Amino acid sequence: MVTISHVTQKLVKDKVFVLEALSKGIVSFGSLAEQLKPEIEKELGKEVKHHAVVMALRRFAETLKERSEVPFDYTSEIILKTDICDITVQRSPSLLDKLKQLYDIVSFETGDILNAVHGRYEVSIVTNERYRKKALHFLKGEKVLNVETNLVSLTLTLSKDFLYTPGVIFNVVRNLAWENINIFEIVSTNTELTFILHKVDAVRGYQVLETLVSKRSSTSSMS
Repeated sequence: MVTISHVTQKLVKDKVFVLEALSKGIVSFGSLAEQLKPEIEKELGKEVKHHAVVMALRRFAETLKERSEVPFDYTSEIILKTDICDITVQRSPSLLDKLKQLYDIVSFETGDILNAVHGRYEVSIVTNERYRKKALHFLKGEKVLNVETNLVSLTLTLSKDFLYTPGVIFNVVRNLAWENINIFEIVSTNTELTFILHKVDAVRGYQVLETLVSKRSSTSSMS
């Protein structure tokens, strides 16, 4: 049976920033209920009382608050690398050999990066800007779908609990999204979580991660 609570949750989940505001406790239940009431009535095919929608929102907000409090220590070093590019190529049988050539020219010892993210039909290659021309030369004959420049990478070095704690990536992503920061790529390993952003978002992105790390680590030290 479809209830006011079910429809209310469905409508809020469709509105990402309303969902976030509700979880942070910075939205008026009464005002939001007024906005949602016509949509809820249309969905249910009957009139509903304003206070019933308010109660549904209150209960949902409590659930969101419990879910958002991920028990994880974000204490981390934040590593910022500038002058990054992102090349997206269509997958092909010949692409793998060309990727091997790229790994041979990148100087990992000096902190350079090369990440190849494989999808079903595309491969995204994230590397330093100074390797872009060589990379495109090696990729000659392949279908290059997109080239993004003026990017940066922001990396969190986390404990191994990162692998086994639900919601860690979501929590970081939503903090970045709340600041209207676009993410081009997400690359993760056992203990590292890297976000590729445009350089115009570098400072704000760093501040978001720094706030998250300092807030969570101070909370952990108090518990």
